Formats: sequence, structure tokens, C-alpha cells
Amino acid sequence: MLVEAYEEMHHKIDLPDPIEAIKYVMESQGLSRKELESCIGSRARISEILNRKRKLKLPMIRKLYAHFHIPARVLIQA
Repeated sequence: MLVEAYEEMHHKIDLPDPIEAIKYVMESQGLSRKELESCIGSRARISEILNRKRKLKLPMIRKLYAHFHIPARVLIQA
């Protein structure tokens, strides 16, 4: 417990970038953009999200968490 408290105070690890987290999950699970359609919407919307032209909405965050187990607290930062 002391080590955990020390690390939290002196070596805090920031949450990953939400878009990078999505891209990491896609790469590590061998997912295509098409497989994100059920969570995000059309291919155009997916492209806008991944290119940071549009922000994630709460329903998208919930679906990404439910389908791909990306932590919601990571995605909410977007």
C-alpha cells in the first residue's frame, strides 16, 4: 500500500489519449473501421472521430465501452 501511494504521488501515469486508445484497440484486436460502425455510426463519422474533426458523444462512449471494453474514463477526455 505504501508503494502504491508513493507511486501515485511521484510517478503518476496519465490516461492515454482517447483516439489513440481506440486506434490501439483496433490494431491489437485486428479490427477494421467498419467494425466501429455499430458504436460510432457511418464510415464518414468514424473518419471524423479518428481524425479529430468531431468529438465523441456520450452514446458512442457507452457503446465503445460495452463492445470493446475501452474504459469510459479514457474516452470521456475527448
